[in-house]
Amino acid sequence: MSTARFADRVILITGGGSGLGRATAVRLAGEGAKLALVDISEPGLQASVDAVREVAPEAEVLTAIADVSKEADVDAYVAATIEKFGRIDGFFNNAGIEGKQNPTESFTADEFDKVVSINLRGVFLGLEKVLAVMREQGSGMVVNTASVGGIRGVGNQSGYAAAKHGVVGLTRNSAVEYGQYGIRINAIAPGAIWTPMVENSMKQIDPENPRKAAEEFIQVNPAKRYGEAPEIAAVVAFLLSDDASYINAAVVPIDGGQSAKY
Repeated sequence: MSTARFADRVILITGGGSGLGRATAVRLAGEGAKLALVDISEPGLQASVDAVREVAPEAEVLTAIADVSKEADVDAYVAATIEKFGRIDGFFNNAGIEGKQNPTESFTADEFDKVVSINLRGVFLGLEKVLAVMREQGSGMVVNTASVGGIRGVGNQSGYAAAKHGVVGLTRNSAVEYGQYGIRINAIAPGAIWTPMVENSMKQIDPENPRKAAEEFIQVNPAKRYGEAPEIAAVVAFLLSDDASYINAAVVPIDGGQSAKY
């Protein structure tokens, strides 16, 4: 693995305390990045820092505790990143939750508001604040985390589906606006990736035997397996790198082919 691709690059990651955020932090640190990790969980952030240190003991890492749905918290994590590093070269706009699974009539407005607040408002606020910094710099790369639930219906996830479809719309809209400023904005659409969020989802489907539910769930996937977080991190790293210099407004499914299946 090249260590030069992100040398002296500053990458900001929300949801950096677990799952895809942590895996991406580890991947980018191994390629020389300076990191700003944002999460609601302090223990999660510390565990991510420990994981980064295992692959890159000298990596510069800033951590910030924030609720991405709160504008003041977003202002604070962006300001802290600028104060420490002076710039933001890449932004993995990733923090999200699944929420409870229920059909639409039973989903509840409170649950809808909670999921949309974090998964869509949080992504918007991150874009609003970080794009201002990148436009002034004249460069930047953004990857938003959407989902296969943002490009097709999944069922029992009104809030999640609405929010992730919204992330796709935000990605395309902002990419059209900011391409002229040397900024690229893309999204990933992960499918069934084995993370704590997906594990919790299986517990909702079958509290008694979540592993059995997980095995049944994955049988419809052409790859017949779950994806792993490092597989997502590799794609995010590519999209944030100069290797993807002419990719803009793309939504990249990372799902073993599931979203293409009739």
